[in-house]
Amino acid sequence: QQGTVKAFNGQQLPVRNIIASWKPEAEDRLLLFAHWDTRPFADKDMDRKNEPIDGANDGGSGVGVWLEVARHLAEAPPALGIDLIFFDVEDYGQPSGAMGVDQASSDTWCLGSQYWTRNLHVPGYTARYGILLDMVGARDARFYQEAISMRYAPHVVRKVWRTAETLGHGDRFIPEVKLFVGTDDHDVVNRRLRIPSIDIIEYHEGTNGFHPSWHTHDDSMDVIDRTTLQAVGRTVMEVIWKER
Repeated sequence: QQGTVKAFNGQQLPVRNIIASWKPEAEDRLLLFAHWDTRPFADKDMDRKNEPIDGANDGGSGVGVWLEVARHLAEAPPALGIDLIFFDVEDYGQPSGAMGVDQASSDTWCLGSQYWTRNLHVPGYTARYGILLDMVGARDARFYQEAISMRYAPHVVRKVWRTAETLGHGDRFIPEVKLFVGTDDHDVVNRRLRIPSIDIIEYHEGTNGFHPSWHTHDDSMDVIDRTTLQAVGRTVMEVIWKER
């Protein structure tokens, strides 16, 4: 899906959302999503602020997990229809103290998902629920129940966290609510399409928010840990396969 969106600074940006579907004829569907773009400047770094970051965790990790999930889904198709979307231009938001500190700031983020909600790949599209993966690859990451997710889709959050505990990942999926995300792609999907959607995203106690590498040049493969990716991937695959 290609189009054009307007950035916070007035610049017109090309947007390319990548969409794949399993069982497109099925009416009962699940929405799986992440963002594939990375921050074009390192505004949280002390050095080289105007250079783009690698985004191994913030961008790469969610896409990586979903691609591996997709490989397994191709081998053992789920009962429901699946739509996998990698959104573009999520991370081109207005530099500020936090991501989406107010509504005006929030609307400068997640431009790819905003574009998709206005230009659905299937007219009238809806889904049973949605799962967003964002920053899911860091070593020793812990995933708390994110507050926007709990506001719109508490039943989905509880289902995912119970599944993680059953699989032995209760040390990573902590059943406590944390308010630390101002906006993200799931917020757009919830507000605009009323598809109950959750965000699996690391809460870092050291920062009381995102991982310390967020929007810096430290967000490289050095922060990525395969056991974290595996815990998230196994959990969401089990959730998907159990849907009937």
